[in-house]
Amino acid sequence: MNHRERILAALNHEEPDRVPVDLGGSLATSIHISAYEKLKAFNGLNDPANVLSLRSMIAEVDEEILERYDIDTRGLPLLGNSRPTERTPSGGYIDEWGVVREQAEPRGHFMDTVNPLTGDCTLDDIERYAWPDPNDPGYTDGLAEAAERLRRETDCASILTLPVGPLHLAQWMRGYENWMMDLAGNLDLYEAMMDKITDIWLGISGRMIEAAGDNVDVIFYGDDVAYQTGPMVRRDMYLKHIKPYQQRIFDLLNKSPAKILYHCCGSVVTLVDDFIELGVDALNPVQVSAKDMDPVQLKRQFGDRIAFWGGIDTQHILCRGSVDDVRRDVRDRIRAFAPGGGYVLCAVHNIQCEVPPENIDAMYTEALACGTYPIRDS
Repeated sequence: MNHRERILAALNHEEPDRVPVDLGGSLATSIHISAYEKLKAFNGLNDPANVLSLRSMIAEVDEEILERYDIDTRGLPLLGNSRPTERTPSGGYIDEWGVVREQAEPRGHFMDTVNPLTGDCTLDDIERYAWPDPNDPGYTDGLAEAAERLRRETDCASILTLPVGPLHLAQWMRGYENWMMDLAGNLDLYEAMMDKITDIWLGISGRMIEAAGDNVDVIFYGDDVAYQTGPMVRRDMYLKHIKPYQQRIFDLLNKSPAKILYHCCGSVVTLVDDFIELGVDALNPVQVSAKDMDPVQLKRQFGDRIAFWGGIDTQHILCRGSVDDVRRDVRDRIRAFAPGGGYVLCAVHNIQCEVPPENIDAMYTEALACGTYPIRDS
């Protein structure tokens, strides 16, 4: 199979020739710039690496590395609006939503430090706020050409990464504590904020999906609704106040013929049936270190209805384990998730700065070595 066929077979719950692998296909299945520079040096590449996404310091993965590890995916860039990035005196930046972000440490992630609608926000404050323009041409300029070029020049599965979802955006706009308090006791404000942000998000994402057209194989959308111990809110609150917004989002996404890859960290085992009902084709990152996220049980319970994309433990194994530990983890994930198709292998979330290049190399070389179908128990 070629790379695109391999990904699509897996997402269709068919057994491809081997387990497909992803690196850099989306902004949550990629690699921190510091780890990437070490990986390039490990592979004898000494040219400078570029930051693709500032917030999480994600690297632009070079074609040499993608070909070295026979990666099956290629990502389309998340372009953002046309307004130049405004920097702060301390080296941070202000994003298009007005959220101020600063680095906790050199080359670290940019964390939100000023939430523009925090505190005693009113409905009038929401109405008067200078929201991003969903029709800003920057969101789609060059996207159709990039998607067409990927389809023409590669046989890889192309992934369109949409902007971070409305839940996260609302949390960053209000501040996480205020967002939770609104949900618990100020529903008029919560709904006004979520309605406004979701409307804008749908406008931006709809234009991106239309621009990329049929040259996209997978649409990536991320918005966490869980912690490592379970869902963020009680089930009744999720069903009444969160899932309806997700329904609006997936109603848009499922108009596209592309497969839908949904990113939600944490312990989501009690929510997977809801994700399937919403129309999710594949779940990422499959955080196996979270509560009740046992790979064997996940495959047994949901594997015929949703694919799994991720699963290699970033929290413990990749960053602290030996090369042998990594290889063992890869084999365990393949044995659990790959039979019958339905599995794309990559790290749980982005590969972080402390992960040694030997472990990254081991993850992908072991996947290529032992991921051939039929999957064996050894």
